Amino acid sequence: MLTQTDTSVIPFLGADVAATYDAAKVVILPIPYEATTTYRRGCENGPDAILEASQQVEYYDEELDWEIGCDAGIYTYPSIADTRDRQVSPEEMLKATQETVYKLVRDNKFVIALGGEHSITTGVVEAYRQAYPDEPFTVVQIDAHGDLRHEYEGSIHNHACIMRRVVDMGLPTVQIGIRAICKEEAELIKAKNLTVFRAREIANQPDWIEKAIASIPTQKVFLTIDLDGIDPTLIPGVGTPEPGGLNWYALLSFLRQVMEKHQVLGLDIMELAPVADSVVSQFTAAKLAYKLIGYQALFQGWKST
Repeated sequence: MLTQTDTSVIPFLGADVAATYDAAKVVILPIPYEATTTYRRGCENGPDAILEASQQVEYYDEELDWEIGCDAGIYTYPSIADTRDRQVSPEEMLKATQETVYKLVRDNKFVIALGGEHSITTGVVEAYRQAYPDEPFTVVQIDAHGDLRHEYEGSIHNHACIMRRVVDMGLPTVQIGIRAICKEEAELIKAKNLTVFRAREIANQPDWIEKAIASIPTQKVFLTIDLDGIDPTLIPGVGTPEPGGLNWYALLSFLRQVMEKHQVLGLDIMELAPVADSVVSQFTAAKLAYKLIGYQALFQGWKST
């Protein structure tokens, strides 16, 4: 049994608030895997960059009026499927991801997986399918791209195919912030009547959050966040940036309402590719992870009295 954060990984927020595995409600799972990047490389360095940047995040959340980390109990798991020092096949990555996440879920941990490329999400979602075989859940995706290709560059496990794999699993999906798709994806969206809230529509619909929340068909939700879904002026350090996207407060408002009105089983934050001589992207990603921990803690009643 893991009792404290492994010394080979930087603890999220820092050692002062790191919980033991047994005591933790939240487990941060770094997955520094990169194999199918098609534009800017570097997302295998994303998890460590987020963990390092998290050392500068204030424990006190001014929105929630609470030092979240002191009550939530956060454990940082050792990295898996690490391609920084060796090759890892997609099959090996998916097996390691699925098995690790399944173990964490069975141990009643709220898992936040940090990538790494978006193809990782296939393994994460499959673990939740195994953990909740008779309880349907919706995959809510924040992303610039549809990621609905059947295959790309010869692989069905390309980062551009993750949501196609989710659709093939038979899970309902809601896509938020989409602004780049190919013809194949556009046809699939029409043929399967997939729920998509495009960025250009969001920009002109003040009530888009209410509509998006109402479109989620199940009480249980898994969140997958590709950081390129956010405006690249806020997070330029992504593999495939696209102009437009969600602004910070709209993003937080949407996520808070999802976590208030639905049972969020777990989530991932993917595709951070750090920019040299800038910490903006990784700090924003770390802050986002902490905000999500705070919302989950608030709505799950984790605050000590």
